[in-house]
Amino acid sequence: MFTLRKNERFGQEIKKSRFLASAGPVGTEEEARRFIAGNGSQEAGHNCWAFRIGDLHRFSDDGEPGGTAGRPILQAIEGQEFDRVAVVVSRWFGGVLLGAGGLVRAYGGTAAACLRAAEREPIIAFATLSVTCAFADEARIRAGLGAFPATLVETRGFSPDGVRLRVRTPEARLDDAIRMLTDISRGQADIRPGEG
Repeated sequence: MFTLRKNERFGQEIKKSRFLASAGPVGTEEEARRFIAGNGSQEAGHNCWAFRIGDLHRFSDDGEPGGTAGRPILQAIEGQEFDRVAVVVSRWFGGVLLGAGGLVRAYGGTAAACLRAAEREPIIAFATLSVTCAFADEARIRAGLGAFPATLVETRGFSPDGVRLRVRTPEARLDDAIRMLTDISRGQADIRPGEG
C-alpha cells in the first residue's frame, strides 16, 4: 500500500465541463474532512470526494446522481493501492449532459489521473518491542539501534535490575531486530514483541 508524499492536483475538460481533482495524504477522518473542506471550490457545481484510511472509507456524490462520483473516486484510490488518502473532484458544468456512465468515467478518471501523477511512498507497518536490559547493556543497545532501522521510542522505567525500553522497528525487520538485541545483550535482555 502507498500514501501520497504531498498534495497533488489535476484538471481536465470533458464535454465542456471542467473537472479538478485535489488529492492529499491524511491520517485520520478529521484530517480527511479538513482536506475535503479546504480543497473543494465554492464556485463549482459539485465537490465530490472520497477517502480511505485503513478499513475506514467514506465518499460523497454531492448532488450528482447516486453512485456516479464518490464511489468511482474511491475505486480510483483503491485501484492504485492507496491508503491514508483523500481526493476531492470539483466539477464546473459546461452545458452538456454526460449521463451516468459519462459521470462515472469523468470523476473516476480525473481522480485516477491525479493519483497517477502524484509522488507516492510506501506505507511501512511498524512493530513495538518492550526490552528490559541491564544498565550495562543500555548504551550498547542504543548504539546498535542507531545502525539498524529501529528507533528507541522511550525509556519506560528503571528497576534495581536494569532499564525498560520501548523500541519501534519495521514489521518486516522484526526478527532481525530481536536477533540484534539478543546478540548485543548476550541473551540477557527480556524482549517482548507487541508491548507498547
